[in-house]
Amino acid sequence: MRKIKQIFRYIQIFSTFLYVLFNKMYYLCIQNRETNIKMKRGLVLEGGAMRGLFTSGIIDVMMDAGIEPDGLIGVSAGAAFGCNYKSRQKGRAIRYNKMFARDKRYCSWQSWWKTGNLFNAEFGYHIIPAKYDIFDDEAFDKNPMEFYVVCTDVETGKPIYKKLEKATPLTYDWIRASASMPLASRVVELEGKKVLDGGVADSIPLAFFESIGYERNVVILTQPDGYIKEHNRLMPLMRLGLRKYHQMIEAMDKRHLMYNEEVEYVRQAEREGRCLVIRPQEKLPIGHISHDPEEMQRVYDIGIETGRKYLTNIKHFLSSA
Repeated sequence: MRKIKQIFRYIQIFSTFLYVLFNKMYYLCIQNRETNIKMKRGLVLEGGAMRGLFTSGIIDVMMDAGIEPDGLIGVSAGAAFGCNYKSRQKGRAIRYNKMFARDKRYCSWQSWWKTGNLFNAEFGYHIIPAKYDIFDDEAFDKNPMEFYVVCTDVETGKPIYKKLEKATPLTYDWIRASASMPLASRVVELEGKKVLDGGVADSIPLAFFESIGYERNVVILTQPDGYIKEHNRLMPLMRLGLRKYHQMIEAMDKRHLMYNEEVEYVRQAEREGRCLVIRPQEKLPIGHISHDPEEMQRVYDIGIETGRKYLTNIKHFLSSA
């Protein structure tokens, strides 16, 4: 009887040990999972049409240095040029933009008159990547980096955050939609949604990226520190051209307020050490549209120079995650 009691005692001790051990392992697994979620490293790219060549210069420097963020989210030109990071094609954005700078098939009022798109949708987003400056679909697909684009739902005026995992014609069209400026582009219909430029609803999507677990982010802006967006002077034309979409008009009307609030949010995150912000030192010497290859190269070179200047800081910031 005494031996039986001892056996039960040993079983009880062993059971208690296993219970404590498994609870500890479970706690460590959960803690490690939460740490991994919190420490995902992101890259947030503002748009800005041809100002995006500044961004292209910076990310080309990052690619050269072998820096691999866990995810990238791009808005408008940030999406159109940022996709080359996932496909690992350094120099592609500046190359094809210079190549077709004066080509009416790429960007022209003739294109706008014929198709409703200043930047020709078929030529720019399907013919160039398939024929002239081939987009590396295979590299894009194999790269584990998560890639998101931001579009604006014209029927709600709210942002759509679209994750793109495979390089397909539909993926190219989501990127095009993100960069489709109101009035300069026709409304893009994709997967039951009517969409336009993501910058209308969320110009600098740092808060969204943080909300899905990216809490260590490099943010590349295309306006200098101190820039304040003003109310759109083309609102009378916007109201006319988008008269079917009342929520979109409202979003356009308030875009300057949203933008300035997001810039302040980025500044606060920068002060708190949650993000590293890279901006041009002064206004970039290029407009929304450019047909001058030399002008494009100058802006790209400013990006290259800025990227090299910040490279050590970028490495340190992301490695500390």
